[in-house]
Amino acid sequence: MQTFFRVKRVGQRILTGLTALFLVGLVSAATLAGGALSEGSRAVDPTESNITRVTAGLLEQSQFSHQRLDDALAAKFLDRYLDSLDPSHLLFLLSDVKEFDSFRARLPETIRREGNTAPAHAIFRRYLERLDQRVAYATNLLQTAKFDFTGHETYSFDREKVGRPTDLQAAQEQWRQVVRAEFLQEKLADKQPGETVTILSRRYTRLLQTMKKFTSEDVLEVYLNALAHVYDPHSDYFGHAQMDDFSIAMNLSLFGIGATLRSDDGYCKIYELVPGGPAARSGLLKAGDRIVAVGQENEKPVDIVEMPLTDAVKLIRGPKGTRVSLTLVPAGAGNESARKTITIVRDEVKLADQQAKARIVDWPRTNGPALRMGVIDLPSFYGGFADRESTSVSSATADVEKLVVKLKAEHIQGLVLDLRRNGGGSLEEAINLTGLFIRKGPVVQTREPDGHTDIGADTDPAELYEGPLIVLTSRFSASASEILAGALQDYGRALIVGDESTFGKGTVQSVVPLERLMDRYGLDHSVDPGALKVTIRKFYRPSGSSTQLKGVAADIALPSLSGASGVGEAELQDPLPWDRVPTSKFTREDRVGRFVAPLGDLSRARVSSSPEFTYLREDIAKLKQNLATKTVSLNEAERRLENANDKAREAARKKERAARKEIEPISYEITVQNAGTAGLPAPVAAVKEAAVKPTPTPDEDGEPAAEALSANDPGLREAVGIMADYVGLLNLPVAVATSGH
Repeated sequence: MQTFFRVKRVGQRILTGLTALFLVGLVSAATLAGGALSEGSRAVDPTESNITRVTAGLLEQSQFSHQRLDDALAAKFLDRYLDSLDPSHLLFLLSDVKEFDSFRARLPETIRREGNTAPAHAIFRRYLERLDQRVAYATNLLQTAKFDFTGHETYSFDREKVGRPTDLQAAQEQWRQVVRAEFLQEKLADKQPGETVTILSRRYTRLLQTMKKFTSEDVLEVYLNALAHVYDPHSDYFGHAQMDDFSIAMNLSLFGIGATLRSDDGYCKIYELVPGGPAARSGLLKAGDRIVAVGQENEKPVDIVEMPLTDAVKLIRGPKGTRVSLTLVPAGAGNESARKTITIVRDEVKLADQQAKARIVDWPRTNGPALRMGVIDLPSFYGGFADRESTSVSSATADVEKLVVKLKAEHIQGLVLDLRRNGGGSLEEAINLTGLFIRKGPVVQTREPDGHTDIGADTDPAELYEGPLIVLTSRFSASASEILAGALQDYGRALIVGDESTFGKGTVQSVVPLERLMDRYGLDHSVDPGALKVTIRKFYRPSGSSTQLKGVAADIALPSLSGASGVGEAELQDPLPWDRVPTSKFTREDRVGRFVAPLGDLSRARVSSSPEFTYLREDIAKLKQNLATKTVSLNEAERRLENANDKAREAARKKERAARKEIEPISYEITVQNAGTAGLPAPVAAVKEAAVKPTPTPDEDGEPAAEALSANDPGLREAVGIMADYVGLLNLPVAVATSGH
């Protein structure tokens, strides 16, 4: 969830910093071009040296902390590089790490002045040696060993903080446990022993072949990315080859499934779903799912574990209208064999599918007429790109304004703004959209490293919507979403409902292409040197509090899986700290303060008796247990019993849901395209249907049927319930419109 803002003066500041760097006597490219390095036999590549020095200079001079690459930071950088190559601490031995310690003393000088990347390549060569040993051991074990799964051993899959093997024998014992765990996973998926041996042997061999194909540019990219990450988790180095791959991996929006994918310890992991894309519409995928195999129509699935992300993406993408099957390990599953296979039809993600959408819900009451509520789903703070079918430029603010005007015309009595999937976007849009709900005043403060603070304010005294307002958030609400939620909370304008807090990303990044900088200073580069994404600013709420690390706390917190999943800025390595700046001048109206306590009491009573939230609490407890233990049993009978219990639990829930008798609300879908049409469209499925189905029911063609709301969504249902209570406490007149359908 990365947000890139246009920031004034950043280009000039970077250039000024680099000028200072080159004036203090950096070794020239010509001086370095012909030598050999003490750490290895590779001849110096002047392009690589120049890229390294420029990247190090940018990070020192332009990253928000302005932290010099000293001995302490360099030591952390070397550790981060080792972890980038060997995150599970399965390959490098303690003797290897001690040997690498010889690089630490000169690393700042090696990086900053010489651009010497010999340590990166020396370490990578040792990595390949250890990987070769592991693959040889594992493939031989598969061919010769007979695995027994009747004991009571466990396997720890979280090894990031575990010490490295003391010697090769200790490493082999760890490799053996990994092979056993993966063999059992395939066995529980009903694979025959011979088939499992083939799958795993091919997987291990493919990983080795892939890593042996790494070029010096690939190694440099891993090395410099590790350097960027010791400054903060949102600074990254992109090599020139990765720029193309990054656009594919992070924006699968053209003739694909519409999902953002990332490589996570050998797995292709769903990072987020593109709003309106095929995956999001299907309801069959969610963030955190891991794709372990991909199948084309009428073809056998291809195992993609340990496959390079770009190769996996090529299998997942394909012509519009074709089907792709994905074998998944669901998010949060402690049992790696708990797999399922889904089928999605590839499609193009159109702009209209990613736009804000609204819904009118006529919420039933037992003691009076229904209350009419509005819900707006805003997937991002988009702005500045044109709709293919028109010459206009899309704007989140303009679209939300159209929807609010329509909702007001249909006499809504309360509005829920859903930002749970919103990872950010345009700072300008966040400011302008906040202005729809306040009279005027500061929305966000942005501070530069020198302490200078700019204020982004809404200057329009008009308030488009003055009624009761709830902002629904989650741990995935980040960046620009936190600006809006924080400002509306500071003004006392909206009630914040959802996860206990939002993501906590209070920083601003800028992407700096390196080529123009190197050209400016006459630095040789035989290839495109790539780009650096660097953190340059922090932002703060009108009250002066940063959203960094802490995020925006909910006034009324609801149980949720995302809230329990360990997602957030504080979970990342080396995040920038929380702080505050002086409060800006604004008028707090506090329209919600006196209602927080009674609304919270009513919500907690409803949640405590809700069957759906009971299910959710059970799932949260199981997720927390998995995250706490970080181990899986290697006993086959125990694992099969666990799988059977999971299936039985889902079957029981399905039966209980079908037996419920509840009065259901009527719901109407409003889009930007139909917002100007008089009256209301035909009603869609009831809120309950979407709230309780684990997955959408397929239609006659095998495609998931349209839903009123996101599948399995008790959080949204409860937010609307809180709004109904809010309206009741305000004693607003009930006037449900009778528009023609």
